[in-house]
Amino acid sequence: MSNLTRRRFLEDSILATAAAAAVPAPLLVAQEPRSANDKVTVAIIGCGIRGKQHAGILAGLGDCDVAYVCDPDQGRAAEVSALLVEKQRPAPKAVQDLRNVFDDKSVDAVFIATCNHWHALAAIWAMQAGKDAYVEKPVSHNVSEGRRIVQVARKTGRICQGGTQYRSNAANAAAIEAMRQGQIGDVKLARSIVYGRRGSIGEPGKYEIPSGVDFNLWAGPASNTPPNRPKFHYDWHWVWDTGNGELGNNNVHSLDICRWGLGVTGLGRAVISYGGRLGYNDAGQTPNTQVCIFDFGDKTIVAETRGLKTAPFRAGIEGSTIFEGTQGFIAGSSLFDPDGKLVKTFEGRNENHFANFLAAVKSRKREELKAEILEGHQSSALCHIGNISWRLGRAASPAELRSELGKLKVHENVLATLDRTAQHLRDNQVDLAKTPLILGPLLHLDPAREAFLNSPDASALLTREYRKPYVVPTEGEVG
Repeated sequence: MSNLTRRRFLEDSILATAAAAAVPAPLLVAQEPRSANDKVTVAIIGCGIRGKQHAGILAGLGDCDVAYVCDPDQGRAAEVSALLVEKQRPAPKAVQDLRNVFDDKSVDAVFIATCNHWHALAAIWAMQAGKDAYVEKPVSHNVSEGRRIVQVARKTGRICQGGTQYRSNAANAAAIEAMRQGQIGDVKLARSIVYGRRGSIGEPGKYEIPSGVDFNLWAGPASNTPPNRPKFHYDWHWVWDTGNGELGNNNVHSLDICRWGLGVTGLGRAVISYGGRLGYNDAGQTPNTQVCIFDFGDKTIVAETRGLKTAPFRAGIEGSTIFEGTQGFIAGSSLFDPDGKLVKTFEGRNENHFANFLAAVKSRKREELKAEILEGHQSSALCHIGNISWRLGRAASPAELRSELGKLKVHENVLATLDRTAQHLRDNQVDLAKTPLILGPLLHLDPAREAFLNSPDASALLTREYRKPYVVPTEGEVG
């Protein structure tokens, strides 16, 4: 049995065992409310699916009052306001323009659950107005924006938490501590996996903007070109102008844990990505099948995203992580010996990620945050550079892919991932001879500057053109 075949066999066995051993636990658990005299006045900015979840969680915490809900879609803001009332909380003010929130000095902190293209500017404006900010993942729409958020947080002294709440999961923390103690030996490879079907978003065309939406406000830093997709809300994820694909939508969570577990910082020394938007033709632009390989020198992260029909990564879970060590593996919350035998499953009491932010708002100690904005920026930036490689790619045959990936000086598992991806596509009747994958260039980085080396095309995608007045400040303007 070849090393690659043995590894795939081991992984299949490990995943099956991990699924059986997994102990379901919520990522967010309620905490005891603090006294009414110790409350933080907050606002929710962005009232879609995630904004509603923010409202539900905050309604269960006794140490905050939601004074505002804000969304360019009046109907969505009204829905979240009504949701809070249903949960026996006072009705907040419902507004369309987030600047109304920032102008109110009584607001201490904001929870940002907007579309991705608004994340950075909303956080920056909030902190410049004297508010603390909780920013959903990815914390930015591009690499430059993420660095600006960090710089503004440092300059203003504001508390800023990223929405990568897997860092508040006790089992994840225990697994990483086990790695720190050497329980699976030397760890050189981490895999970030998101398996979850995403169907077509419909044919491109001319569609009406929903009534009650201030489209100029909704577009903000992005272009004001009307969307050409049937569904206005949510499907912005799959358009480069406003979203970052599934890599930035969900894979960012497990990528963040991979970085944490391997103990790597920054963007690494190189990145390459391959994949495609396969199985249907629609108005979407981002890949629904994608693999990114992040080269950190002696350590490698492989991020794998599947959007076509697929079995879950493990029972009931579409995304997770695998760490491969010289003396064993950690898959999700379970540790295995080198032969794939379950050794232990990690457990523990999870912390409420929102409550963690509010506690740091009160203590003014950013080191108490589970996902301080620098961590959120670096993990989000990995998604951005992976997408940049893919966006600059060319069609490549399976043989070309194998040849190019074989030249990489990274972990040999990258070829096993290619085999697994090709089989997944065959299972979905995707003929790679007729519909080849896109292979991005291997992009080398200067991690200290968060910049690409010798690639003007890639460097141009580190930032974007902004519409006035929705402009993210430059490094010089931040000061």
